[in-house]
Amino acid sequence: MSFKRASLVALVCVSSFLPICSNASSAIQQTKGNFEDKFRQLDEALPTPNVYRNAAGEPGHMYWQQKVDYVIDVKLDEAKRRLSASQSIDYQNNSPDTLKYLWIQLDQNKFKDDSMATLTSAFGGVGGRGPASQGANGDSPARLSLGALRSQQFVEDTELGFELNKVTDNRGNPLNYVVVGTLMRVDLASPLKPNSSTKLKIDFAFNIVEENAVSARGGYEHFPDDAREGGNDIFLLAQWFPRLAAYTDYEAWTNKEFMGRGEFTLEFGNYDVSITVPADHIVSSTGELSNPKDVLTKTQRKRLEEAETAKRPVFIVTEEEALENEKEGTNKSKTWRFKAEKVRDFAWASSRKFMWDAKGYNQGGKERPLVMAMSFYPKEGGDLWKKYSTESVIHTMEVYSRFSFDYPYPVAQSVNGPVGGMEYPMITFNGPRTDLQDDGERTYSLAEKRFLIGVVIHEVGHIYFPMIVNSDERQWTWMDEGLNSFLDGVAGREWDPTIPWGVEPRDITSYMKSSTQVPIMTQSDSILQFGRNAYAKPAVALNILRETILGRDLFDFALKEYAQRWKYKRPTPADFFRTMEEASGVDLDWFWRGWFYSTDHVDISLDHVYKLRLDTKDPDIDFARQRQAELDKPLSLTDERNKAEGIELWIDKNKDVSDFYDENDQFTVTNKERNKYRSFLNKLEPWERRVFERAVKEDKNYYVLDFSNKGGLVMPIILELEFEDGSIDNMYIPAEIWRRAPHSVSKLIVTEKDKVLKSVTVDPRWETADVDVENNHYPRRIIPTRIEAYKSNSSKTGVRRDLMQDSKTKLKTDDEIKNDKKDNEDEK
Repeated sequence: MSFKRASLVALVCVSSFLPICSNASSAIQQTKGNFEDKFRQLDEALPTPNVYRNAAGEPGHMYWQQKVDYVIDVKLDEAKRRLSASQSIDYQNNSPDTLKYLWIQLDQNKFKDDSMATLTSAFGGVGGRGPASQGANGDSPARLSLGALRSQQFVEDTELGFELNKVTDNRGNPLNYVVVGTLMRVDLASPLKPNSSTKLKIDFAFNIVEENAVSARGGYEHFPDDAREGGNDIFLLAQWFPRLAAYTDYEAWTNKEFMGRGEFTLEFGNYDVSITVPADHIVSSTGELSNPKDVLTKTQRKRLEEAETAKRPVFIVTEEEALENEKEGTNKSKTWRFKAEKVRDFAWASSRKFMWDAKGYNQGGKERPLVMAMSFYPKEGGDLWKKYSTESVIHTMEVYSRFSFDYPYPVAQSVNGPVGGMEYPMITFNGPRTDLQDDGERTYSLAEKRFLIGVVIHEVGHIYFPMIVNSDERQWTWMDEGLNSFLDGVAGREWDPTIPWGVEPRDITSYMKSSTQVPIMTQSDSILQFGRNAYAKPAVALNILRETILGRDLFDFALKEYAQRWKYKRPTPADFFRTMEEASGVDLDWFWRGWFYSTDHVDISLDHVYKLRLDTKDPDIDFARQRQAELDKPLSLTDERNKAEGIELWIDKNKDVSDFYDENDQFTVTNKERNKYRSFLNKLEPWERRVFERAVKEDKNYYVLDFSNKGGLVMPIILELEFEDGSIDNMYIPAEIWRRAPHSVSKLIVTEKDKVLKSVTVDPRWETADVDVENNHYPRRIIPTRIEAYKSNSSKTGVRRDLMQDSKTKLKTDDEIKNDKKDNEDEK
């Protein structure tokens, strides 16, 4: 990619990973010995500050970003499961550059059978998104899941991708365009100069994907068993319209092919969207409903008003009304009109199956004192959704606002459908459901309850990051997924700490030492284990930074400063790193290097503990100590057995033969040693003698602890010191102890004479993600674990099948097979 300004070259260095910036750091090289500077300043790798992004991590005094407004009329054809729409786009060029063309995202083209995502999907490969497959291994055959077959058949049977019917300027003049995979370049009739705007119109249509078939971020879900003939659908529409790609100061056009994993960064703007759907559908959408009298009943509008001050969610559409609505369908239609300001995207959902509940969240403040939290879900959501969805939405806003800013939009919504979890401005898609039992009751597992609360918190949290703090997930997935996973862990543990939120350091130790780990800074499409790398590891890193490195006060202040600086703007990793350091006042370059730019792991081993006693220099004291130390050594095994056998020593049999050394040994003190001691004292300066004599008098315990850094990642050394008197002390040694000795280091600890060290434990509360806690103990402990007894069974396959008996088996009916399946599920 070529750039028009030299400053962009420096800025793009952070966009993928350090090798891009190799020229910046190659000037400094260690060519002698094995010293590795774990504390080398990160500025060598980060882009040079400039007028757009300054050295403090703030938007610079000439920061700019584009603005794009949309007016869209869209119609849902329920029978054909097809969308058709016309849109008008107003593009404002706030950059200092003149643009000859615009790049537009066509994400629906990702599902075409000739797309890059489809053609490069490896069979049995690591890190794939969607239905599973598994390559052959030895005698084990290759495996293709039924989900993969379903996906293949759906793509084969359905024409997918955008159908572009018109691309014109505002006057209707056709514009030349070229489709490149999931992107479209539109050539402008005349160059668009800085501080100018242009308008274009696009008419488009596409067949909606079945989400469960292709594992999309939107689509339809079919319910064939509903009372209505032919069943019903839930439609979740996301990434559904041609959207302007972002044009940035650090990369120019962000026109990377959409492969299905890393999402996008977009431009903020205003939306006016009219959505025409069957008249019995309920619509949830980005934005504020501007024509409620046209689409809602008087009763529904009154319920919405009541919900503003209700203690618990109020049903706008009750379960009974939704069930009645499911039964028939209609040929009539309604148009719902939504308007949204300062948003970077637009999504919506539609179905006749939806219940709808709402509750007002009074957050105070001047910008948006009241927010309507709302949930939309079918009967399959059951009591799980009734109790927890909307309440989880409000809890998220309560917690996230403490770390960032007041929620700025009029609504925050949670919608149940086929998508497990996805976020857009003001609206989220969340998947957990209840199970229908034989007695007609709907139940759910503890795991499903945890999943719902967790996914709602996570997805609503995404409205803050990246829907408002507009980072680029395609480039740096961790900037929204990792940061958001950290915050949803904070919110989750304030909801119920017994739920495993997956952000404790212990949760990632297996990944940290695995061979499939890649640096957090890796571009999203190249990540091998997406969840652990983009979500869990950065979340744990930030948790450690808050609880162990900086402390809550410094961390919380710095994070809030970052969020407020970059609200409605587009930060890069450099902006985050610099803000956290500038606002906290702590040099964290070693932390970013280790956790974000490397695949090192934490494994600090306590190898030795030496107990030292200060020599007094007085031979009458020191020689006696040395004699006792010799006597304390184990008796020679030979000497012990000779004595047991009654072997008489020569010196005992010949006592008449003796000399001076039979009464004196190497520990005998003479005046020569005493004179040497007195001479030593006399040569000391007065202050030296005072220090020495005090140390001798106090006779403290001196312990030297030897540590080795086996994992490579430098971290603070956190110690628990247990003493023989039963007392316990805790000690925190900052990570900077490794600065000049990154591989091994020793630490002197001095205690009072009566405080005798019994044992030492490194990281006793598992704060640092140390992958091997067994080498953290000194003395080493017996490793507690478990063993399971099992009964071995002989093989019943191949030639070992008892065909004589099996041939007598009766063929079961379909009902009997269903009952067997249920019994098996109950046993599990």
